[in-house]
Amino acid sequence: MDPVFAEMSAATDRLLWEEIPELSAREKVLLCLTADVCQQTLGPSFQRHVTMAADCGLSADDLRELLRFVAYDSGYPAALTALARLADLERELSLPSPTGQGHEVNAGGSGSPLPEPMRQAVAALDAPFAGYMDLQSRMRAGMRLLSVRERAFITMTVDVLFQTLEESFRAHLTRALAAGATPEEARAVVRFSAQFGMTKAWRAMHVLDGLLSELETARV
Repeated sequence: MDPVFAEMSAATDRLLWEEIPELSAREKVLLCLTADVCQQTLGPSFQRHVTMAADCGLSADDLRELLRFVAYDSGYPAALTALARLADLERELSLPSPTGQGHEVNAGGSGSPLPEPMRQAVAALDAPFAGYMDLQSRMRAGMRLLSVRERAFITMTVDVLFQTLEESFRAHLTRALAAGATPEEARAVVRFSAQFGMTKAWRAMHVLDGLLSELETARV
């Protein structure tokens, strides 16, 4: 379509995929797919990332868990559109179909895996909204196909994309670090997201730097 754009894109890919060793290829593909869903870039880039996911060993069940998980933040309509496109691509490209592996949704339960101080703070803002948040968190609590680290990196990427860099970004960064991620790996997540919007990543890097300094000071 445009050889100059192709050259620019290839140079960007080389930098991000070869010079960010802190993230695995599987993690990078998951973050690319997350951006596709959130930004609804479901054409050539989504097809490429779905193909790369298969090459990285991600199954059709893994990809569906990603879409179920990210629906919390992308919005259900965006995740549903991506799910329909994924099913089409699996047929068109003769990729393996899902086996139906999932998790217990527990929609009818009570409570939430969210930290209690967070739940109380949200309830103080709006109690019905807090109930919605409890439901969404509870329905995802049983997910096991994606690791805690992967889910934390996914939500950090969502924060960069939507510029939700206050309470949620802090919570997701804290979760990533608790799952064993290093500060440099957290920086790599934000750096990798620059391809989805450099100025957004720039702003997020400022916020991340402040949070990491604050957390380090608190630890000492």
